[in-house]
Amino acid sequence: MVTIALDAMGGDFGVEQPVKGAAALSLEDVALQVLLVGDAEAIAAALDQVPHDPSRLQIVGSKGCVPMDANPGTALSEMPQCSIIRALDLVASREADAVVSAGHTGATILASAKALKRMEGIRRAALASVYPTERRHGPRRDPFGLMLDVGATLDASPEDLVGFAVMGSAYSSIISEIEAPRVALLSNGTEPNKGTRNIRAAYGHLQATELNFIGNIEGIDIPRGTADVVVCDGFLGNIVLKMLEGVGEVFADLARSASDRKLSWRIGMTMLSGGLREIRKMTDWKAYGGAPLLGMDQVVIKAHGRSEARAIRNACKVAAKSVKGDLIGRIASGMDDARSP
Repeated sequence: MVTIALDAMGGDFGVEQPVKGAAALSLEDVALQVLLVGDAEAIAAALDQVPHDPSRLQIVGSKGCVPMDANPGTALSEMPQCSIIRALDLVASREADAVVSAGHTGATILASAKALKRMEGIRRAALASVYPTERRHGPRRDPFGLMLDVGATLDASPEDLVGFAVMGSAYSSIISEIEAPRVALLSNGTEPNKGTRNIRAAYGHLQATELNFIGNIEGIDIPRGTADVVVCDGFLGNIVLKMLEGVGEVFADLARSASDRKLSWRIGMTMLSGGLREIRKMTDWKAYGGAPLLGMDQVVIKAHGRSEARAIRNACKVAAKSVKGDLIGRIASGMDDARSP
């Protein structure tokens, strides 16, 4: 059975939604146990309000949590027993197999770097994220690809980019069950000589690895799903990810506004309702749960700050699948191959 340490205080909704998600998961036929880390009294009170299997849940007390608008370094130093630190300590001591948190992203990254070890050959960690694509991926026909880094390492060296490619490929092969994920570098052209100096250097190195490296892709290839794994530095990746999220939200707002103003638009939106539901389903990040922080020697899943119960439940499932699929071992093997002459 996989044990998940869930930061029950992290996220925009406080303790209520993480507890609801864990409670629902405890009633499912999955080999999972969840350690609910946070204010013990608040967690117990929230559990009393929802059906759950007490044999699959355990409360682990902590003191405080990092506010979403806090400076992560300052907050962590002032609250050494806060929920994210306590959850990561449970993984570091092998009392849990993975961590899930919807809390402060910067605090999660910083606390992970302090509590856990970086894997051999990995200089900088990477935060990965899924995004919707036109092309389906893998035998499960997942409607999303994987991009990394999206914010953990703003300035990535060629060696970092190679590490990101190895880690992203390992994660994609487990979560989307793709035997050889198509890995690409995000650049301003598909030719090998395009991109920054670091991208060009990483291109040459990736060609020599055993990864299914398909070369460079451009921005237009991201929503098309040309690659299963898109590799870039965290500065560029974060901008692209926020742009993709923004486009989806603006599209929905424009559609609602137009349908409110004109009867012809309302009729048109009704006719397109099936397709719009499919688009909404594809872009629903709650179904994907969370994104991995890759590079540490344990599994860390960062859920969206706005995660409600469903997203928390799915994030825990993603964490369990990563553990069962031996994500850390696959990354270690991939890094050995990448370093081989």
